[in-house]
Amino acid sequence: MADKKTAPRATSNRSTVPLSTTFTDYISSNWAERVEEAPGPREQAAFAAARRARISAMHPGKRLIIPAGSAKVRSNDTDYAYRAHSAFSHLTGWGADAVAGSVLVLEPTTTGHEATLYFRKAAGRDSDEFYSNPEIGEFWTGPRPSLAQVAGDLGLETADLSDLDEVLERVGAGTVIVRDADRDLTDRVDGRRLLAADSGQLEAESRGTDADTTLARDLSELRLVKDAYEIDQMRRAIAATKRGFDDVIADLPAIVAHRRGERLVEGTFNRRARAEGYAVGYDTIAAAGRHACVLHWTRNDGPVLPGDLILMDAGVELDSLYTADITRTFPAGGVFSETQRLVYDAVREAADAAFAIVRPGIRFREIHAAAMEVIARRTAEWGLLPVSAEESIKPENQFHRRYMVHGTSHHLGLDVHDCAQARRELYLDGLLEPGMVFTIEPGLYFQPDDLTVPERLRGIGVRIEDNILVTESGAENLSIGIPRTADDVEAWLAGAAVSD
Repeated sequence: MADKKTAPRATSNRSTVPLSTTFTDYISSNWAERVEEAPGPREQAAFAAARRARISAMHPGKRLIIPAGSAKVRSNDTDYAYRAHSAFSHLTGWGADAVAGSVLVLEPTTTGHEATLYFRKAAGRDSDEFYSNPEIGEFWTGPRPSLAQVAGDLGLETADLSDLDEVLERVGAGTVIVRDADRDLTDRVDGRRLLAADSGQLEAESRGTDADTTLARDLSELRLVKDAYEIDQMRRAIAATKRGFDDVIADLPAIVAHRRGERLVEGTFNRRARAEGYAVGYDTIAAAGRHACVLHWTRNDGPVLPGDLILMDAGVELDSLYTADITRTFPAGGVFSETQRLVYDAVREAADAAFAIVRPGIRFREIHAAAMEVIARRTAEWGLLPVSAEESIKPENQFHRRYMVHGTSHHLGLDVHDCAQARRELYLDGLLEPGMVFTIEPGLYFQPDDLTVPERLRGIGVRIEDNILVTESGAENLSIGIPRTADDVEAWLAGAAVSD
C-alpha cells in the first residue's frame, strides 16, 4: 500500500475515492497481464554515454548527483507541464519521456564512475497509489515504465527512487549536486554534508557548495559544442518551426480580423509545436505594431492591424527537448511601407554582416561588434545620434544602443539560452569551434514616445533572428529556408515562390 505521506495534496477534503476493503480488493483484481517490451537503446543513448564519460573525467572521485527535478506547481494542486532539468536531459537522453523526480547518480569507481538512474517505478495494481493518487497514480496520469524498460531504452542501470535513500546516507564532502534542479534534494544533501563534517563543519559545507558551482559550470560548458545527434535535432526543430511560421502566414486573414489577433498568432504556432514536438521552447512573442518595441512581449493580447508589422519570435521544442529560436518580422498587410522597409533592410544588413565573419577561431563577441557597426552607421545616417557612428561605437558612448539594447547572439540547444553558466572566457570571450550553435538576432526598436527619432519611425520594431552552426570552414545558417529579405517576405505573404 502507498505511504500515506504521498497522499495527493489539497484533495483530501473533497476526495470521493472509495476507501472500503471491498472496493480495494475489487479494483486491484482482474487485470490482464501486461507484456513488457524490451526496447533497444534509443539513438541518443550512445551520445549521452559519451557526455557522461566526459563529465566523469572532470570530477574524479566525486559522487555526482544530477536531479531531473520535480513537477512545479502552477496553482494549488495544478502543475505546469513537466520538463526535466537540461543537465539531466543532456546526460540521460530521456527527453520528454522523463519521469518527474528522477535522479541520475554517477558513483565514483577506481576507473571513473558508474551511472544509475533512480526513478519512481510503476506501482502494482494492488497498490492504492494506482487509483487514489492523482499526482502519480496510473489511473490519473498514465502508466510509468518499468526499471527494465528504461534500462533498455537509455542503456543505463536503473533503480527505484526509494533506493536513493541508501545513496544519500553515504553523502559527505565528496558528493556534488546540481543545486538548482531539485531544492528538496539539495537541502537533504547539504544536511548530510554538515553531519559528515566534524570539526570544520562550515568550511566543509563551503567546499561542497563551491564544488556544486563547478559542476554546474562544467555541465553548461559541456553543451557549448554540439555532437552529431544534437545538430540533427536542431535541424529538425528549425524545420518544424518553419512550418509553424507558414501556418501563421496562412492564417493571417483570420488573425487580422480578430480583436486579439496576437493571441491567434501564438495559438496557431503553438498548435504546430504540440503537433510536431513537445511544446514551444519559450513563450512565443507575437508582437504587432508598437508592441514589437517591447523586447519580451508575451502578453500577446493586442490586435493585428493591416498596417502593422508583426514581430514573431518563436521556436518548436522537440520531444528530445532541443529547441529552435527564430524571429521574423513581416507586414500584416502583405507589403512593407517605405519606412518599414528602410528599418527592415538595415536590420538585415546588420544580421548579414555578423554572419559573414563567423568561422572557427574568431571570438564570440566579434559577432555582436560586426552587427553593431551597421546599427551605428545606419542610425547615424538617419540623424538619430548626437555624434558620428565612429564616436558612438566607442565603449564610453554607445548612443546607438538606445535602439538595440540587447545582445546579438546567444548559444542555443536544450535551453533557448543554452550554456548560461559557462565562464565568460569560454562564452562571450570564447573562440568559436565547429559544432557550436547560436543565434544572430539584431534589431531596431523605436519606442512610440521616443523624442530622439522622427515621428515616422516611432512605434516600429524589427528583429531578424537566425540559428547558426559553426562548420569546419565557416558557418551555415540553419534557418535560411525561412524567408528573410524584404522581397522574399512579401512574396511569402503573397503565396508566391520564394527564392532561397
